[in-house]
Amino acid sequence: MTGSGDPGEPTQSTTLLDYRRRASDLYRQVRDMGGGEDAWEVWMRGRDDLFRYHPQSPIPLEARTTFNGLTYFPYDPAIRFELPLQPLAEEDSVHLDHSGEGSTGFRVVGFVSVPLGDGDERLSVHWLDGYGGGLFLAFRDGTSGNETYGGGRYLLDSAKGADLGSTGEQLVVDFNFAYHPSCVHSPRWSCPLPPADNRLAVPIQGGERLR
Repeated sequence: MTGSGDPGEPTQSTTLLDYRRRASDLYRQVRDMGGGEDAWEVWMRGRDDLFRYHPQSPIPLEARTTFNGLTYFPYDPAIRFELPLQPLAEEDSVHLDHSGEGSTGFRVVGFVSVPLGDGDERLSVHWLDGYGGGLFLAFRDGTSGNETYGGGRYLLDSAKGADLGSTGEQLVVDFNFAYHPSCVHSPRWSCPLPPADNRLAVPIQGGERLR
């Protein structure tokens, strides 16, 4: 999960490291299973366990005893794609605004053309300049602000382990695995929001939703 949160004391830093390892392991299971509905169910159960029990859960401590799991749209195999990452003539450096204060620096490294609705929808793919780098793909769609968070959702954030993998030169783009950034669950997080060119009119009814 990209976002800024204060890990605080060294023990909290250790638990944050453990959280990220577990999240990364969960996505490794998804890739090892080749994606699909069974892998999606493993992913959902794993996320619920992290959110309910882990000390670094985005869910505030006082709300975890009544947390009954995240809510998702039904699985839809029609919104899973394997798409080439198409290069740009020149990479652009951008700063994505956060849900709270601040921004994060990225480079736009290419785009994917996703067959949605009556035609292809273009989504920019970013590379995180900080940390050790990583692919980042965030988007808004026709469900944002109604069925899903108005600020958008994440699909890839490989710096934090959210990596659906690739097949050859094709990037796996599966909207069943779209998820809300941590700022949806707690104001202590300030998360990058999708750029204007990743705001789609078509509704994508897959992945995590609001209750």
